[in-house]
Parts: sequence; structure tokens; C-alpha cells
Amino acid sequence: MKKMLSVAGVALLTALTAVFAFGQPAQAATGFSVSNGRLYDANGTEFVMRGVNHAHTWYPQQTSSFANIKALGANTVRVVLATGDRWTKNSAADVANVISLCKANRLICVLEAHDTTGYGEDGAATTLAKATDYWLSIADVLKGQEKYVIVNIGNEPFGNQGYSAWTTDTSNAIKRLRAGGLTHTIMVDGPNWGQDWSFTMRDNAGTVFNADPQRNTVFSIHMYGVFDTAAEISDYLGRFRSAGLPIVVGEFGFNHSDGNPDEDSIMSYAQANRIGYLGWSWSGNGGGVEYLDMTTGFNPAQLTSWGQRIFAGANGITATSREASVYSGSSPSPTTSPTPTTSPSPTAPPTSSPSPTAPPTTTPPPTGGCTASYTVVNSWQGGFQGDIKVTAGSAAINGWTAKWTFANGQTVSQSWNATVSNSGSAYTARNVDYNGRLGAGASTTFGFIASWNGTNATPAVTCTAS
Repeated sequence: MKKMLSVAGVALLTALTAVFAFGQPAQAATGFSVSNGRLYDANGTEFVMRGVNHAHTWYPQQTSSFANIKALGANTVRVVLATGDRWTKNSAADVANVISLCKANRLICVLEAHDTTGYGEDGAATTLAKATDYWLSIADVLKGQEKYVIVNIGNEPFGNQGYSAWTTDTSNAIKRLRAGGLTHTIMVDGPNWGQDWSFTMRDNAGTVFNADPQRNTVFSIHMYGVFDTAAEISDYLGRFRSAGLPIVVGEFGFNHSDGNPDEDSIMSYAQANRIGYLGWSWSGNGGGVEYLDMTTGFNPAQLTSWGQRIFAGANGITATSREASVYSGSSPSPTTSPTPTTSPSPTAPPTSSPSPTAPPTTTPPPTGGCTASYTVVNSWQGGFQGDIKVTAGSAAINGWTAKWTFANGQTVSQSWNATVSNSGSAYTARNVDYNGRLGAGASTTFGFIASWNGTNATPAVTCTAS
């Protein structure tokens, strides 16, 4: 998010299939690590970020915000810092104090350098190389904090010009941080004011991941007006999941000057797929985007409508956040997913009013088996988005197969989070590598885009566990 500026309006590009090539990530011994597209804390427990952004560099006196953010249930705070290239530099001592505040309040600290925002388009912005210089200059206060700190190299490091350099510049920054002795999980933002409408990050994430000798990099997408439909949101995030690459929503809001982001779908899809999200922002916005404040005047007793939504609403922070196990010494239960209200899908043009959502149909599971429920979550002239939720029975399963038969000539054209095949109107969906193993009672969701004409009856779905 740009302070005192709004995200530039952009045109969406047609989604192209991304092919990522990457090796097996290596486990870091002392802090957070990445494996098979998931983030794990130092105890080896999966960690899903649920938190907010806090503009510390502009409001350094608001140190009580860390406790207040934690009190509302967050497990992570993304902290705005400055390198000194645009805004007053946060000193090593100040960063050390920020880390201590995070630890005292049992929060994971995502530290980000904000001066890179919109480089190439905003003349005041600085480079990722300069941001890397900053991190190396304060390396002494970062080292030893790998259990509690994630380093977000540079906020929204390119605007809508010059972003073709994102892959090389990001890869070089990661290599320099590693050469400088930083072993933390690294987070990298997309270009295009963070929204990656050009799909530069999406299509080159594998290259950047492989540039990290530790294979310990997480990708961060910022979702504002570019992501105003469930289809766009789930297509983008779903491609990272299918590629086995770690993705978080590092910023998002409920409204913006460049369009109306679909915050319900962002939060629903993130919860259903165990993807982290960090809303923008706790308080202190200006330049016409004051509506993105979650609190009035940093007062946690005065939550705005956006604050109420992200903390207390469906799939919100209070209900879904789980504290990092490094603070408790135990392994908390993984975040479970309530039935999503919207879910994955490749980009589709819902130009007409959606049809009413059909009620899910569920088959009872045998002991140790699984159920499958089918839901139409969006519909437009000639097409619709369907979701199928698979839930394990009373015992853990290692894999699953869902089957259904369309009665009205519907045809699936795209799918995600499952391998889908058909013989005429009979369809079969099998789990992919990362979502086959389910604990007792645990769920996963896959989805598809399909065509329909005239009638779109809901089929019964069977589920077989293995």
C-alpha cells in the first residue's frame, strides 16, 4: 500500500497457464522454513498468517498497537519500515525494539522495507538493491531472530513501468541476503504496485524460488481493485498452490480507488486453502484511503466497519488465527476450514447476475472414508464456477477420489486443486500431491469452471478414500 497515494488502476490480462520449475526446498534448522508450498515454524508446525499491517515507520510512538493487534486474535503483524532512501531510516535499535514488541505479544514479525514502493513509476522510490543494503546494514539485530521474524525485502517493488526487471532484481536481492548470512524466511512482493496484473511474479516465481539457495522464500500478492472477483482471486492463488509454491496475501482491503476488491472471496479462499492473509491496515492511512483504517485513531475500542469485517466477520482473524507454536512450545491444531462462501476458479467473465447458490449435496461417509459436497458458487450466461469439498470421515485418509455425473450436458473446461477427467458426462476428480492426506474430519476443496445451457442441476457426488 502506498502512503498518501492510491494503487494505480490497471487492465487485467488474460490468464495464461504458468509452468513453475523448482527443486525440493531445504529445511532451515533455526527458524521458519518452506516445504511443498507451505510455511512451517521452527517447531516444524505449519503456520498460516492471520494478521494486519501496521505503519510503524510513520507512527513510531504507537507501540501499544502490537498488544492491541494481538488482543484481537492476530498471530502476525507486517511492520512498515523505512530504509532512509525515501522516509526516515528505522535504526537497528528501533528494529530491535519492534522485534521485542512482537515477541512480547507473541506475534510473528514480517518486517518490510517500504521505500521501494512503485519503483520505475514513482520517482521517489528506491531499488530492491538499496533495500537489500538496508537489511544487511541491520543484520546484527536480525540474526538469531529467525524463529520470530520474516524479512519482506521491499514493498511493491515496481509500479507499472520497468517491471520486467522484477525477476532478476528479486533473485539478486535474495542471493545477496543469503551471502550476507541471513537465513530467515524471505518474503517477496509482486510488481505492478504489488498486484502483479502482468503476471510477472506468477510466471517467474519458480525461477526466483530456485535463486534462493535455501529454498526458503514466500511470495506475497497485494489484492486491491485488480482482484474484484472470486474467479481472479482463486485463479491467481490456485496456480501457486498447484505449483507447490508458497503464497500469502500480504495486503488487501475491502475497497480501493482502483476498484472494489472481493474481500469475502480473498478470506474464504485463503481459509479453505490454508493461505496466509494480512489486511491493510491497522490505522493512520491518508491521501484519500482513510477508509482502510481498521481502527479510529489507533484505538482498538473503535473498530471501523473494515476492522469489524476482518477481525470478527466470516473467515476473519479472531476465529481462524492460530498462534505460532514457538510461543507455546506445543503444536497447535492446524487451521481448519469452514465451508467456504466462495472458492477457487480460473478467470471467468460473470457478466450477468449470479444464479442463486445451489445447496450442497452430501453423501454419508463410511468409517474412515470421506464425503464430498458440491456447490455452485457463481454463475453467468453460459458458464459457472463449481466447488467440491472433500471431508475425511472418522479416520485419517491418504488420498481421495470424487465422482459425479452431469445430467444436463455441462462440460468442465478448467479445474484446480484436483486432477479432473471425464468419460462423457461422468467426471472423476483425484487429489493432487498436496491435498490428499487429510486428518480425521479435515477438509479440502477443489473447483472448476464449466459450461451450461438452460438447466444446471446439482449432481450427487460420491467420495472414495484411499
